[in-house]
Amino acid sequence: MNNQKKDLGLYIHIPFCVKKCDYCDFLSAPANDDTKRLYVKALIAEIDSLKEVVSEYLVKTIFIGGGTPSSIDGTFIIEIMKAVQNVFELDVQDIEISIEVNPGTVTKEKLLAYQQAGINRLSFGLQSTDNLELKKLGRIHTFETFVDNYNLARELGFKNINIDLMSALPGQTLSSWLTTLNKVIELKPEHISAYSLIIEEGTLFYTRYSEDDQDEELDRVIYRETKDTLEKAGYYRYEISNYAKAGYECKHNSSYWMRTPYLGLGLGASSLIQNTRFHNEENLMEYIKLSNDYRNIRREMDKLTLNTQMEEFMFLGLRMQKGISTKTFEQEFKVSIESVYGDVIKQSIKEGLLIAKENNLYLTDKGIDISNLVMSRFIFE
Repeated sequence: MNNQKKDLGLYIHIPFCVKKCDYCDFLSAPANDDTKRLYVKALIAEIDSLKEVVSEYLVKTIFIGGGTPSSIDGTFIIEIMKAVQNVFELDVQDIEISIEVNPGTVTKEKLLAYQQAGINRLSFGLQSTDNLELKKLGRIHTFETFVDNYNLARELGFKNINIDLMSALPGQTLSSWLTTLNKVIELKPEHISAYSLIIEEGTLFYTRYSEDDQDEELDRVIYRETKDTLEKAGYYRYEISNYAKAGYECKHNSSYWMRTPYLGLGLGASSLIQNTRFHNEENLMEYIKLSNDYRNIRREMDKLTLNTQMEEFMFLGLRMQKGISTKTFEQEFKVSIESVYGDVIKQSIKEGLLIAKENNLYLTDKGIDISNLVMSRFIFE
């Protein structure tokens, strides 16, 4: 293995679902079998077209997301992963390969296909253990369906499972949230992602609710109770919304926060390569038509300025519990962090929002409560 190669993360987008959830603003929609087949063929064509330009990279993580990747046939996932293995060099000793799965779309055949494809981490989109809340969200499953799917995955030998949960739902109480949290803890997943619902424009939720239907103070209480409850159960918060048992932090998502290069494959997928951000074509039929050459489907190539790189380093890095390294900042940008952000850092420390310890800078609990405000201070005017 060539240790001189640059680390790379791959994101593979499967833009299909059984039914679009009422809060979802992702690039996804239901589709028939023929469309799914055409898409997988196009995705593999895109992967094949990259063969001559990815030799300098070593793939450390792969994340298959959506949509609902588990809504397509498991054999498609095997075909996609074979194409990836033919084109990219993978860090076979230590690679993390995740796939998002939704309850109600999981079968034994699909899980066995994922294992055959080399997938070693499942991410279940549960959101709530309360069936009324699930119905309100527009989910297709019940909690009981999820438990059956989860137990099946365990029986088949999956040893690294994440469960996604969602708080700040209209009408949700602290009691119903803690019930969800404790039921999930009983299942002993290795990782729990706990996000607050954001009501996005263009979704059914946006037409049904407003921000007034969400209790901001309750959301903060939920956040603090989540941290305390999960820590007592052996999960530590390593990022603002993510908790893991020791050694089970999501490597792929961590690479986003550390600005490791990543390449998005598939419809609308985003990338960060050589400090350039871009995304793929977002029209499904156009993507299918053009995907046999990666150069034809790239859109909005944005070469990041030095200031933008510094901003991203700060506001992405500060999402993590360990924060950012002042030494890494200096190595990357050839200037000291004090010369760029000295006043902002001093002010935030004085207000009890940041802590400087050794060569690290990280948010306090108070800083996490108002993290958007703290991070906005690192944006250049």
